Amino acid sequence: MATPQATPAAALHFDLRADSVRELNRRLHSGEPAGRVHVANPDGRHSIAVGLDAPYEVEIDGHVGYYCAGMNQQATVRVHGNCGVGVAENMMSGAVIVDGSASQAAGATARGGLLVIHGDASARCGISLKGADVVVRGSIGHMGAFMGQKGCLVVCGDAGEALGDSLYEARLFVRGSVAGLGADCVEKEMRDEHRMQLRGLLAAAEIDADPAGFRRYGSARALYNFTIDNVGVY
Repeated sequence: MATPQATPAAALHFDLRADSVRELNRRLHSGEPAGRVHVANPDGRHSIAVGLDAPYEVEIDGHVGYYCAGMNQQATVRVHGNCGVGVAENMMSGAVIVDGSASQAAGATARGGLLVIHGDASARCGISLKGADVVVRGSIGHMGAFMGQKGCLVVCGDAGEALGDSLYEARLFVRGSVAGLGADCVEKEMRDEHRMQLRGLLAAAEIDADPAGFRRYGSARALYNFTIDNVGVY
């Protein structure tokens, strides 16, 4: 196994054709002082940079597999490529930036922090969102923010079917077309407070877009409590 070496550009350098993902993650969990980390040749491997709890700056050059940067706290993780299922799953804080596109369940159950996807995202982007902010430069697939409870999903492109199905209090902003709304999701008024919030999210994601071109969606709050009249919707 190759030994991680210091480079002028990063405190640690890992080549995943020589080093294992387990060794990478073990080193990042070791309690050493945080710094810059460069990861080369990820080649679609799963669970890269998971469970970080220190302000690392991790740069990954290439495509990653499932659950990259899952359970992230404090760290900033950037993927120079595409990512598989569940990127930034259950993220607590920090930031995860994907320069390419993301597969299903991007940002699933994320409780805090910022996930930015500069390409497209597949189905169930932001599923069960619990407080994080997800910004997608492109379009998303069906059931975006399904059961989203808190936080924001911003889509600069189009959204697929069943957007916001069974939504609670998450806020959804979409600039393009919406193929269809899920149960209890409705279009809502875009007030100044929402435009201000959206402007801040777009700036944080480094995306140049006018908030005036977006529409807002949220919960109609008709399914919070069971009623027999809604039995066919649950």
